[in-house]
Amino acid sequence: MTLTLEQINAAGVAQFVELLDGIYEHSPWIAERAAGHRPFASLVHLKLALAQVVRQAGREPQLGLIRAHPELAGKAMVSKTLTAESTNEQSKAGLTDCTPAEFAKIQQLNADYNARFGFPFILAVRGPRGLGLPKAEIIATFERRLDNHPDFELAECLRNIHRIAEIRLNDKFGHTPDLGNQVWDWAERLSTHSDPGYAERGELTVTYLTDAHRACAQRLAHWMKSDCGFDEVEIDAVGNVVGLYHGADRSAKRLMTGSHYDTVRNGGKYDGRLGILVPMACVRELHAQGRRLPFGFEVVGFSEEEGQRYKAVFLGSGALTGHFDMAWLDQKDADGISMREAMVHAGLCIEDIPKLTRDASKYLGFVEVHIEQGPVLNEIDMPLGIVTSINGSVRYVGEVVGMASHAGTTPMDRRRDAAAAVAELVLFVEKRAAAVPHLVGTVGMLEVPSGSINVVPGRCKFSLDIRATTNAVRDACASDVRDELKRICVRRGLHFKLEETVRAAAAPSSAPWQSRWERAVSALGLPLHRMPSGAGHDAMKLHEIMPQAMLFMRGLNAGISHNPLESITNDDAELCVQAFQNLLDQLATEQS
Repeated sequence: MTLTLEQINAAGVAQFVELLDGIYEHSPWIAERAAGHRPFASLVHLKLALAQVVRQAGREPQLGLIRAHPELAGKAMVSKTLTAESTNEQSKAGLTDCTPAEFAKIQQLNADYNARFGFPFILAVRGPRGLGLPKAEIIATFERRLDNHPDFELAECLRNIHRIAEIRLNDKFGHTPDLGNQVWDWAERLSTHSDPGYAERGELTVTYLTDAHRACAQRLAHWMKSDCGFDEVEIDAVGNVVGLYHGADRSAKRLMTGSHYDTVRNGGKYDGRLGILVPMACVRELHAQGRRLPFGFEVVGFSEEEGQRYKAVFLGSGALTGHFDMAWLDQKDADGISMREAMVHAGLCIEDIPKLTRDASKYLGFVEVHIEQGPVLNEIDMPLGIVTSINGSVRYVGEVVGMASHAGTTPMDRRRDAAAAVAELVLFVEKRAAAVPHLVGTVGMLEVPSGSINVVPGRCKFSLDIRATTNAVRDACASDVRDELKRICVRRGLHFKLEETVRAAAAPSSAPWQSRWERAVSALGLPLHRMPSGAGHDAMKLHEIMPQAMLFMRGLNAGISHNPLESITNDDAELCVQAFQNLLDQLATEQS
């Protein structure tokens, strides 16, 4: 029997618990407590209410919930005493058909995991697409998570339990996240293109104007035209893929959206690309319905944001704001190929770059959806978050110079140790940034040139990255760090150099556009979570000429990004597409 929201909202408590039997393994108390949260406005509202009950229950009930789950390919599977739901899930992942070697490996991992944590390993083996994970991926995840901190691992088990419950609820309600599956499938197909040297290792790397990069552009353009029904599609003079879905009035202003399709080296499948694929899915639905909006809808797959092949960053979005620096054309990559040569080889018309500048008066604004690239949404079981501001950042490269000397013969009070000075600075940056909300400071690179185990470091090179929601907070921290570096060096008899390499202004979200995102998310039955973005985005560049606002979607694996472990679920992608559709509908009402 397929459940409906009407049924569970109208049911008595005992019947409500019975209807949700099997969603959480041998734990009817979760449904009992969730019954008081009715009525549920949507399926996702129900899912979040159940997760909230677990969060508020405390550690002992949470441990009981985890221990109620069977081991993967464990004794319960062998004795055929698994619940019907667990049997289905382990079967879909192939765990009921292990080779002797696979079975022995999983049994050993089960034993090691229980010995370390005191509870069974939990993994949503039907996976983020719901089709089942390969056994090799299950084993690799098992091995990786053995190194986690016990508190983190307990939380990760609970997150996987909620994912298991989500898939089981989808089954009970007959819900298939078709829009999310489409986004997922596009991302998987796009990830088959990767630069040489990385593709052979199964790693995803797509840098500006490589063969893989151009293949991605062609693939996006093809989908926009053939699969989605965009009216106009082009690859412009810097390699941006631009799709236009005309409004009912072709002279009306446009809404622009998009993100980048290049990646960092050995990166993930969704950073940037999610912000192209989600609005593509929206256009696909509009076209299927034969529906026109009262405004034009322009979706841009920006060709470059990461700065991996050349030092230029935001090259794709910068061209649209009129900030493409023609001096960049003379930059050379690691192989000595200039940007100009790469563009000519790709068949791009360099002379047309100035023509790409958009007239902001013809646009309503710019919106962007993006994977969060952080742990916050993942930790609070929230699929979507409203971005309040993109942090302003400043970066430096620095060097402290002292005196290299013999590690054995130089007394401690006579050393001019450059590395020790930078170590002091690292701790100061950590303490100073932690003292202010939404301020972060990072020393990400440290190098002792020509260092040796028996030599007091005479030089130490380092990087410094400071970010905050406002320029004032960022700059105050940068000033304090510079002053502290000076004090450290004076006290230790050293000198230093500190060179600013990048400065990007904070980009607060436009209040009206942020409100539109908030209404779009609320309409799904989701609570609102507002948060700043610590990462840079193409929206920062468009912010320079038009209002902008962003929507975040949570990632799996603690929200990790710039990493092959970056992942999303089809259900979250579905909600992201639906939120974007709600925003378009709002805007259509406003413009009518």
